[in-house]
Amino acid sequence: MKRKICVYAICKNESKFIDRWYNSVKEADYVCVLDTGSTDDSYEKLKKLNIIVAQKKYKKFRFDVARNDSMQLIPNDTDICVCVDLDEIFELGWSKILRDNWQENTGIARYRYTWNFNPDGSEGIVFFANKMHKYNAFKWKYPVHEVLTQTNNENYCTITLPNIQLNHRADDTKSRSSYLPLLELSVKENPYDDRNVHYLGREYMFYGKYEQAIETLLKHLTLSTANWKDERCASMRYISKSYGALNNKDKEEEYILRAIIEAPHIREPYFEAGIMYFERKDYLRASVMFVEMLKISNRDLNYMSSPSCWSSTPYDYLSLCYYYIKDYKKAIEAVNQAITLNPNDTRLINNRQCFINEFNNDLSK
Repeated sequence: MKRKICVYAICKNESKFIDRWYNSVKEADYVCVLDTGSTDDSYEKLKKLNIIVAQKKYKKFRFDVARNDSMQLIPNDTDICVCVDLDEIFELGWSKILRDNWQENTGIARYRYTWNFNPDGSEGIVFFANKMHKYNAFKWKYPVHEVLTQTNNENYCTITLPNIQLNHRADDTKSRSSYLPLLELSVKENPYDDRNVHYLGREYMFYGKYEQAIETLLKHLTLSTANWKDERCASMRYISKSYGALNNKDKEEEYILRAIIEAPHIREPYFEAGIMYFERKDYLRASVMFVEMLKISNRDLNYMSSPSCWSSTPYDYLSLCYYYIKDYKKAIEAVNQAITLNPNDTRLINNRQCFINEFNNDLSK
């Protein structure tokens, strides 16, 4: 029996994305959208498509409530629910992969999600998202950065489908101003939820509220449920950055080194330590950090994986470190690696020629 799929979404002033989005999700049996108070022509545009659409305005908007309300539009004979925002686009063929792999005891399906793209069009942050779920078995929780939570006691399994690709093409003109108060509300409601405490501390850092960021991220590290090494490492990295912004160099260094100890298997803390030492003109220590980070060849796909760590940038920094400590041979080797990853960068090409000239000058002495 063919399992029925319903794509559902919330929408507010997304008119320019609707056609692109609908073309990527119309493989589903049903498509449902709850408009949460658009002032453009989104609602009218949605009504003209072959979808189930409704409108509801909120005095105090929160994502979990809106998404749970949007789920009320899903037809009762649905088997698989797929939550997709209107600035996201599936690559074609996703529904067949989902149907072919979904089993009776499947609760959640994970899929490959590209959250952003670099200026050259290459992928930026990539991780596995999990907004595909069994009908009538889950609901959304938390005012922002909402997650699915199971509503029954059944023993479901989670499947991973790396051949399903969803691309996020964000509207950079949209404000994130609602995120901070919603995160503050989320932590007020659930003060011991490690995930949201971490997110709140990070958001304070983004807003330049560095003392609040440090206090909140330190709280995250004390929580008994904060056991994921990568996320603990990220909290330490953000504490380090916040102390750096406050010009507390000792604490900045302390916490980036603690981040390395916490998660020595990922590149990010080495990378940030390398940049810190480079900016302090401590090129020897910086070079050690970049060398250590480049020994790590496995890239975990999670939201904290920085694309810069896997670009030409670490080799670029490393080549400059070697140049400043007058190891021109290693500087040439490192910049060659950078050029391999970024062959059209004229600055790197010019740097290589400079390094070669210095190397030849040394030989002629």
